[in-house]
Amino acid sequence: MAQASTRTTSLWSAHTADLAALGEKARLRSLVARRGVDFASNDYLAMSSSPRLAGAVQNAIARGVPLGSGGSRLLRGNDPEHELLEEEAARFFGSEAALFFSTGYAANAALLSTLPQRGDLIVYDELVHASMHEGLRLTRATSVSAAHNDAQSFDDAVHEWRQAGNTGRVWLAFETLYSMDGDMAPVADLAAIAARHDAVMFIDEAHATGVFGPDGRGLAAHLEGRPDTIVLRTCGKAMGCEGALVLAPRVVRDFLVNRGRAFIFSTAPSPLVCAAVREAIRMLADEPQRRGELRDLVAHAERVLAPHGATVTGSQILPLILHEDARTMAVAATLQSQGFDVRGIRPPTVPQGTSRLRISLTLNATTQDVDALAEVLQGTLR
Repeated sequence: MAQASTRTTSLWSAHTADLAALGEKARLRSLVARRGVDFASNDYLAMSSSPRLAGAVQNAIARGVPLGSGGSRLLRGNDPEHELLEEEAARFFGSEAALFFSTGYAANAALLSTLPQRGDLIVYDELVHASMHEGLRLTRATSVSAAHNDAQSFDDAVHEWRQAGNTGRVWLAFETLYSMDGDMAPVADLAAIAARHDAVMFIDEAHATGVFGPDGRGLAAHLEGRPDTIVLRTCGKAMGCEGALVLAPRVVRDFLVNRGRAFIFSTAPSPLVCAAVREAIRMLADEPQRRGELRDLVAHAERVLAPHGATVTGSQILPLILHEDARTMAVAATLQSQGFDVRGIRPPTVPQGTSRLRISLTLNATTQDVDALAEVLQGTLR
């Protein structure tokens, strides 16, 4: 046993040292069970525990829908539930076609690594999600970052590239609502830039779908169906399920089916999940009161939490920037010990020196919960 222990230490010494270095910087991560009032999840409309979604799954089981798909979509994994979901999603969101992925990470990585070609340019917002960066790492195109939410920076990057004699396709990649800052993109300005440069937009609506727009169709709902627009909508946040939908022209869907490695070589998502997502889409249209209740909760939280340093964003995500990693995690731990599930966010998830509490507002909390959080937060920060 002693020999085995010594060998293990030797084999993994570099990784052990890396973990120790993270600990010294107060950046060591670990899995923590959910507990306390929810101020951390992305279950914005509290749909994940909805009896209606549970009933949809129960009904699907009763009519013989399987739990597992049994293979990739291109083998025997293409269940009728996948196709029904994609048809209904395309119709609801106003797109020509849809394609369902197991995760938003896989979908974003597939989009950016598959569609842009050698000789093209991708201009992306500097704060886009890690999943987009994964696609950028794998792409054959040139990629450059633009200053966060700065439409002129996008335009300047394209102009500079064109002036250098490049003639390929331009692709613009951005989110409509940023998950760590809670701020919203200048969608109209970016769409105008795309039109001016004959560019294609990759729009990630992960945190806006369900919460904003007509019937919860997001902040880019008015752009759906355009030939220059590809939209990602995750189903594991406000929709309370899991997976992600890519809404795009049919040629894009067909190209991903033929060339998107993350799609081709992945086991298809559970058909039962597809049944749940179909019901979640209907709930977005049928239950607008959820969005109204969340808006009221956000307005209340802004009034109560802003005096303690929370940034008013106009969205359901209120960051409270504490700058220092150790202090951020200490404050988060204190709040958790008092029954509030608030998580600390550190680099590399956010830029250096901007460690923060990410206060996420969901219908799993009440105005009374927000008031109690503000009271504890005041004492903790003081």
